[in-house]
Amino acid sequence: MRNLASSVRVLSAILLLPTLSLWAADKKSDVNEIGNRRVAHRSIISQEKEIAVGKEIATEIDHSAKVLNDPMITEYVNRVGQNIARNSDLTIPLTVKVIDSPEINAFALPGGFLYVNTGLLLAADEEDQVAGVMAHEIAHVAARHWASQMTKGTLAQLAMIPLMIIPMSYGVYYGVVEAYLNGVPLAFLKFTRSAEAEADYLGLQYMYKAGYDPNSYVSFFSKIIEEDRRSPGSIPTVFASHPPTPDRILKSEQEIKEILPKRDQYLVSTSEFDDIKARLQTVISSRRKQRTESGPTLKKRETQTDTSTTQTSSGDDKGKDKTEDKPPVLRRRD
Repeated sequence: MRNLASSVRVLSAILLLPTLSLWAADKKSDVNEIGNRRVAHRSIISQEKEIAVGKEIATEIDHSAKVLNDPMITEYVNRVGQNIARNSDLTIPLTVKVIDSPEINAFALPGGFLYVNTGLLLAADEEDQVAGVMAHEIAHVAARHWASQMTKGTLAQLAMIPLMIIPMSYGVYYGVVEAYLNGVPLAFLKFTRSAEAEADYLGLQYMYKAGYDPNSYVSFFSKIIEEDRRSPGSIPTVFASHPPTPDRILKSEQEIKEILPKRDQYLVSTSEFDDIKARLQTVISSRRKQRTESGPTLKKRETQTDTSTTQTSSGDDKGKDKTEDKPPVLRRRD
């Protein structure tokens, strides 16, 4: 009982620690400190556990989703992701894969597993727009948003347990935590608005550090909004929980001005991006053509006439008296 009470006090203290503002003059606002600062939120979940959970979900996704097997495309996307990871606060390895899906989407699992849809590659005009979305997702992993959110949820569950009535050992308490974690629909976890705002904030810095123009992330937002105006309800899944509203765009623009020094040159795009995008379009077109050719073909059924039967019938009819075709005549019997 004493161990449990002590553990609960420690967990409560984690959440009650004063949180420094992301927009204050601290290390989180200094791009020169990237990689040498702590941006990860405190959590009762170890990083080893977080990686194990992410690996388990990634295995399920690899089996259920259609992972693209084109080596040139996957190698290119992985290289873009690893470049951002090297210029971020990420402290664990990053695994990048491409999903063959038309949805404009990218998502990161706890433990450093990043998935990018082919729809995002085709929707982007330049490489830096893809890099911006990937940087946002990498920021979620670097800040350990999933582990932090699970910690808060676990404490909420423990708060409902009558500790003074039901004494529990630490082992039982840990079992409650494990049961809660295993019961969460991890693949459909939605981050809070504050977590999304922090991912925007850190992602812009990671883009800048990697050499990209952070304004391209904002321009991609504008493109998504314009597409949604033309076709209402078409905002992609990646923006469903935190849509690219005008307020979000203005906030990102303000952060770029305040914390990111101006540069004379940025990496906007590369000829390789254009080649990869063209290759992807060719792969998709070829696949559609194969599906069309290999699909079932409907043919009109031809009507065949049995000429032998027709000829025989005609021959028999010639020898018959035409009077046989007349109706019978009734005669009076004498």
